[in-house]
Amino acid sequence: MPAPEAVGVEPAGDDATISKQQWKWSVLAAMASYLDAGSIVALGAGLTLFQSELGLSSFGVGALAAIGPNAIGCALGAFIGGRLGDKLGRKRIYKWDLLVYALGILLIALAVNPAMLFVGTFIVGVAVGADVPTSLALVGEFAPAKGRGRLIGLTQVAWNLGPVIVLVLALVLSPIGLLGTRIVFLHLFVVAIVTWALRRGMVESARWTAAATRARSTADQVRQLFRGHNLRALVWTGTIYTFWGLAAGTSGIFTPYVVETLGAGTQAAGVALSCAGFVIGIFATVFLFMRLNDRSYATRRTMWGIGALLQIVAYGVYLVLPFTVPVVILNIVLFGVGAALAGEPTYKVFSQELFPTMLRGTAQGFTFGVARTLLGIWSFFVPILAAVEIGPVALLLTAFLAVSGVVGFFFMPDTVGKSLEQIESERSVRA
Repeated sequence: MPAPEAVGVEPAGDDATISKQQWKWSVLAAMASYLDAGSIVALGAGLTLFQSELGLSSFGVGALAAIGPNAIGCALGAFIGGRLGDKLGRKRIYKWDLLVYALGILLIALAVNPAMLFVGTFIVGVAVGADVPTSLALVGEFAPAKGRGRLIGLTQVAWNLGPVIVLVLALVLSPIGLLGTRIVFLHLFVVAIVTWALRRGMVESARWTAAATRARSTADQVRQLFRGHNLRALVWTGTIYTFWGLAAGTSGIFTPYVVETLGAGTQAAGVALSCAGFVIGIFATVFLFMRLNDRSYATRRTMWGIGALLQIVAYGVYLVLPFTVPVVILNIVLFGVGAALAGEPTYKVFSQELFPTMLRGTAQGFTFGVARTLLGIWSFFVPILAAVEIGPVALLLTAFLAVSGVVGFFFMPDTVGKSLEQIESERSVRA
């Protein structure tokens, strides 16, 4: 294992080469995304079963989705964890938060009443919310300048892989009903504990350590986030992620529920369709995003433009075609490819590139938290709206994606291939 001071230093003479250590640590950091998305989709896959077993109303289903890893619980964790990661260091946060996550998952898996289910869901949300911005900041800080997109892209592969594993397990175990859902959550418990044990060998980010020695007061740091070029970056990343996330979050947690509720297919069909979307996301991220994102500014903008159009069409088809399995498949394919090109992976990259080290976790925690809070509010209404017809939901999601796509394309900054220090210096001068 390299000495702590070596972590985060870009390879001399080649800012595109990624070492085995960087890949390894990126995988461990990426497990935050695996557990985040895995818990969201596990909850979504089991919603109707928990609803039936524990007697939840449509409002209760929406409330459960709203307080968990998909929304408000995650938002609270992101607000707190992102700031603490900047103030205390990346390692202190990712060293312990997975134990909290494991506790929440265990409560869900063993839930015999609504109280256990709701408390466990909230705890899981807070834990993943704290882990994600901290882990992503760590990846961004040790990634080489021209390999940042590849390593950040790896976290998105993990974000898609978690749901695939969860949904396959849910599909295989669907004949045994709620017991199968409980087993799915126990799998996440085991993964969290193993990841926690492996992360104990990781050390602190060298970039954070260096920045912490010359950092201003905490209050002054936070004030700087809401001024000048930092504020502009915060508004831009927050806008593209919030409006995109409303669509992605709805798709991730509610696809099986909506398919079954509106009679387009069984719960097993809804789970299988949702799983296919995440598989498409993995391939699109590996073969498109990770290969192309670090090439040039023009490439990034072109990818974003194409991806945004695909996603707008994905939900636009529900406005003109009947809600049937073939139309759901079309939506899933278009959205899966589009999201890899103009969605969370791009937001993740820019969240590392546009903010100084001592504000990187705070900024991403803030935008991540705002997006998940609004998604939580939205989640209260999705089951109620979708219980009647898909049209109102589809119209709003199409509009949300249009906003994200237009803002992302026309206001995208040029940061490709530059070191974090170079980007910070250039943006400070322009400010």
